[in-house]
Amino acid sequence: MMAVAITTPGGPMVLKPERRDVPLPGPGEILIRVKAAGVNRPDVAQRKGVYPPPPGASDLPGLEVSGEVAALGAEVKRWRVGDQVCALTPGGGYAEYARVHETNALPIPAGFTYTEAAALPETFFTVWHNVFQRGGLKGGEAFLVHGGSSGIGTTAIQLAAAFGAYVITTAGSAEKCEACLRLGADRAINYRTEDFVAAVKQATEGRGANVILDMVGGDYVARNYEAAAVEGRIVQIATMGGAVASTDFSRLMVKRLVHTGSTLRPRPVEVKADIAAGLEAHVWPLLSSRRISPVMDMIFPLREAWRAHERMEEGQHIGKIVLDVA
Repeated sequence: MMAVAITTPGGPMVLKPERRDVPLPGPGEILIRVKAAGVNRPDVAQRKGVYPPPPGASDLPGLEVSGEVAALGAEVKRWRVGDQVCALTPGGGYAEYARVHETNALPIPAGFTYTEAAALPETFFTVWHNVFQRGGLKGGEAFLVHGGSSGIGTTAIQLAAAFGAYVITTAGSAEKCEACLRLGADRAINYRTEDFVAAVKQATEGRGANVILDMVGGDYVARNYEAAAVEGRIVQIATMGGAVASTDFSRLMVKRLVHTGSTLRPRPVEVKADIAAGLEAHVWPLLSSRRISPVMDMIFPLREAWRAHERMEEGQHIGKIVLDVA
């Protein structure tokens, strides 16, 4: 099969097409003939050599795919050859075939293209787990998501709004803020021209945000503590602004805050299966009815994955970047 590999840690041009053996599905696994693959920031980090794949995972980048089931491993119960699925993978998505545990795959929502379906798993698994399972967001609460125009952000805005939250987001330009408002955000803050702490307080009449989804870290930690409501929950999913921060922990104690976080890729398949079950029960009906849908930025051929990485690192994208493998 054709795959795109990381030839050496470095910039986008280290991504090169090469021939690989088709992987064999193990017990409980399915082999997917990949039609499209999502591009995510962990792929960029892996390409740079700072985010190695977990033990047993493919060395190829790519954490989400869509396609057709091509073969079944022993003990597979749900899927049949020819089924159309999208799936969360621990790696190996930048290829014509990828293997994944059957419980980490979901049916492609009705009417979705393969490229749209490939934009679902990584962001929807991440948002569902961190915002709803860990953050416990409920209808009527105020929700702040940083980076609202990213793949994670556009997903979080739509899901939080669909479940009745008051949605506040930050973004880096007027164009991105406008895109967030169209997706259902109630307030979009241009972090280059506004203080998000003051803006959140104003938008919530001084109460602050009940749940904050943060992928920045660094000096945002202290500012999130200020922007959070009493009994607020802050969920950390990345540290693009720095993994080390200095903050006044008395704010955490006085407000009785919970600051938690998670990573998705190294989690056991059983954990991901639980997230998948929640998504299928509560979110997949919203996708099938088109009440929500992935925001698509640009689609590149698999062989030109380096262009997709360039697009992501430029920081101008709104929504998901996807590779067409078919």
